[in-house]
Amino acid sequence: MHNPNNNTVTVGAVVAAFLEQCGVKAAFGVISIHNMPILDAFAQRGAIRFVPARGEAGAGNMADAYARSTASLGVCLTSTGPAAGNIAGSLVEALTAGAPLLHITGQIETPYLDKGMSYIHEAPDQLTMLKAVSKAALRVRSVETVLGTLKRAVQLALTAPTGPVSVEIPIDIQSALTIMPADLSPLPIERPVPSAAALDALALRLAAARRPMLWVGGGARHAGAAIRRLQKLGFGVVTTTQGRGTVPEDDAGSLGSYNIHKPVEALYQRCDAMLVVGSRLRGNETLKYELKLPRPLLRIDADAAAEGRGYVTDQFVCGDSALALEGLADRLEAAKYKADPALLAELRAAHEQAVASLTDGLGPYAELVRELQAAAGRKFNWVRDVTVSNSTWGNRELRIFESSAGVHATGGGIGQGMPMAIGAAIGAAETGSGRKTFCLAGDGGFILNLGELATAVQEKADMVIVLMNDKGYGVIKNIQDAQYGGRRCYADLHTPDYAMLCASLALPHARVQRMDELKAKLGEALAKKGPFLLEIDMLSIGDFKRAFAGPPTNTVTQIPALGKAAASVA
Repeated sequence: MHNPNNNTVTVGAVVAAFLEQCGVKAAFGVISIHNMPILDAFAQRGAIRFVPARGEAGAGNMADAYARSTASLGVCLTSTGPAAGNIAGSLVEALTAGAPLLHITGQIETPYLDKGMSYIHEAPDQLTMLKAVSKAALRVRSVETVLGTLKRAVQLALTAPTGPVSVEIPIDIQSALTIMPADLSPLPIERPVPSAAALDALALRLAAARRPMLWVGGGARHAGAAIRRLQKLGFGVVTTTQGRGTVPEDDAGSLGSYNIHKPVEALYQRCDAMLVVGSRLRGNETLKYELKLPRPLLRIDADAAAEGRGYVTDQFVCGDSALALEGLADRLEAAKYKADPALLAELRAAHEQAVASLTDGLGPYAELVRELQAAAGRKFNWVRDVTVSNSTWGNRELRIFESSAGVHATGGGIGQGMPMAIGAAIGAAETGSGRKTFCLAGDGGFILNLGELATAVQEKADMVIVLMNDKGYGVIKNIQDAQYGGRRCYADLHTPDYAMLCASLALPHARVQRMDELKAKLGEALAKKGPFLLEIDMLSIGDFKRAFAGPPTNTVTQIPALGKAAASVA
């Protein structure tokens, strides 16, 4: 890393020193011959904790959740070629979620690069692949351009709309010697400032409304103070799953993320304006864009291209959500605006109806939700995989109280929750947030990244994994029942004996087979520092009262069985 004779360092040391200046406390990845100069510098400098994941896909999820749960830059390092390909799914998830992530990948030696020589670890046109799954992808082409390229990458990752940025650094450049630059400070992050005229017009329109709703997405998680000002003026609040916790979910003026339930949709129709801020109004949170939202529909977004997406926009303001909402609150407060107080009473009633309906549909698992909420308290990370339990209750309950406390697989990919929980637990440890991490997973997805359990044990990640085990793809079976005439196929899975598996890993484990066992075994899990697997034996406990058959939609199509004649047609 360092040559004492001429005061030079490797480029790998420059990379490490720059990340330190960016405030990075932990990074994730898999060590390889094509990233060793950087990781050697990490080890020698000792300022950044490196978490050695068992696979690049898991490492990417860890860095993503670290970024989201700490509201800071996540960092992941991979090798080139197959390793860079392995992280692609994780980058898609980070891109969907808008997680600010820096992915540093190695690359083969520059003399052989792009020559089509099938050099070991080379992937043809790797940069194009990375561009397809990242907000941006950059290649370092010389020792002299390393720092500038990294500074630009971090700036891009942290500039709204935030997202993952990949940087290729060829191995010969990583190991080259150079002088440590004097200025390692990152570039400033630009915040788009909304125009005064646009805010004047928006305030004028909202001043005419008596029953306004504020729809809060993930792009407004830093705007909590401004949102509270609008709440004091009588605005009702509803959040997306990404916006959860921006307003504490026990706030009387908030629906939480009960955004598509029938009582809430009915409430929307009694409102006379909706302001959508920092949200893409995604299909699965709007009944595939058929959810009836109030008019006028007004939007604030840092991305000018968001105007008109999904829904026709009656008025649009381009700008940072916090700046725009602060400016709006200034104008409405000066005008002494007050909304109809009846709105919040109706909002509370709609919320209670939605919660009661959800709880009733859980059957025996309502007790699980109650016990988890009591155990978690107010300061915890709530990390969820794509599973029936998350789709039915995890995306709305447990209630969370901080804007960075909720992490879920936004893009719908299964198996990402457990490595995400590791990243969130490492983030809590490195930032001293005091949050215990709870992870909700289903057995079907859980096995995809099973090797990362070893990472959790090795790193002593302080987390409780709540594994909902029904030995199959439960949601697939429900969809097959609802839409395919009950023709079930490919959804039953050979499942490990988790007690034996956990024993082999030195991972504490308990299995709940009756709900009257839950409280004691959850207490056992909370008493342990480090990872704990709490297995919920769904085959013993029973089914949900209401089956969940996929993302909400207003129509269900029945797929007919193939007749003999149809089946024989080529």
